[in-house]
This record gives sequence, structure tokens and C-alpha cells, in this order.
Amino acid sequence: MRRLFTSVSSHREKMICRILLLIILTSCVCAATFVVNVPQSSYQAEEKHSITLEWTFTTKPDSSWSSLFIFCDLITDHRDLLLFRVHDGAEVSESQNKWFAGRVQSDKDALREGRIRLNVSRLRTEDSGLYVCEVKTDYGSGSGRCRLNVTAAADLSQPQRPTESPQPDSPGWIIFYVVMGLIGVGVAAIVVALLILFVLSR
Repeated sequence: MRRLFTSVSSHREKMICRILLLIILTSCVCAATFVVNVPQSSYQAEEKHSITLEWTFTTKPDSSWSSLFIFCDLITDHRDLLLFRVHDGAEVSESQNKWFAGRVQSDKDALREGRIRLNVSRLRTEDSGLYVCEVKTDYGSGSGRCRLNVTAAADLSQPQRPTESPQPDSPGWIIFYVVMGLIGVGVAAIVVALLILFVLSR
């Protein structure tokens, strides 16, 4: 009887261990198969322009859309700003930080394909920083990050006028210079003649 009880107890322990091991392995497989990727890890843009940030995550055909949760934040040295949130599969625009109000548009069709595409318009230099998207589903969770650097718009200074080369004098001015030269020569000749007459008269 004791041997039978010991055998049954040992069998139960083995079954429990197998079930726990199966649960652990299943959770590990789910965690390993769910990933959040960034097609581009770094973005460069100029202020007042727009840019589209993108993340991709693993999808499952049989998964419930209502089990999808997404949090996308801008992380800087001074603050964390929420720019996009999905709760139970629905976008929650009320949670968006006022800093991004009216400037962020999401592609809902792409989201159903496992792509988070956020178009940020009217960029400011303060939009620079680390953008992190966390995705949670009923079959796994993960996060991806990319960096955006927004530079100041180039100063639009007035175009410089090209240096004008001196134009040749018009014919009227040339005639004027010739006449003045002749008059000068004539005056000089008269002065010389007067000097000669003065010397000879002495």
C-alpha cells in the first residue's frame, strides 16, 4: 500500500513538473517569436517639415485586435511626451501630449498589418530625441526605439547682387573727353606761345 501511494505521488509530481515545464517553454517561445523592429534607427529632418517614423511588430492571424496596446513616447533629457497610444485596439487621442496636438497622424491600415507609421508634421527642433514604442499583445510584448534629429531651418538671406563690371563709356562721353583734351592742349600751346613772346620782347 505504501509503495502504491509513493508511486502515485511520484507520478503526480512528474505530471506537475511536466505541466510547469510546458508552460515555461510556451511562454519562452512566445516571447522569442514576438519582436518590435525599427526599419530605420535614425532620422534627420529640418524644422517646419514633416517626417514619418515607423515600427513593425509580429502579428498573429488568430489574435484578438482588442488585446493590442501601444505606447509611443518622445524621451529627451528633460521630459517624456506621449505622442501615440492604442488601448484595447483603439487609438486614444485624448492621451496625446499637447505638444503633439494636431501634428501626429497614424496610418490605421498599416497598423492592422503590424506596422506603426506616425507622421509628425510642422517639426520643431525640440522634437529631437529618442522615440520609443512599446507594444503589448496576448501573445507577447516588446519595444523598439529610434532617434530623430531636427535641425534649424537655413537662414533665407537676401541673394547677393552680382558684382557689375565697369561698362565702357558711351560715345557721347568719349567725344566730351576728346574735346576737353583738345581744349587743354590748346590752352597749353597759347601759354607756351605767350611765354616765348615775353622772353623775346625783353
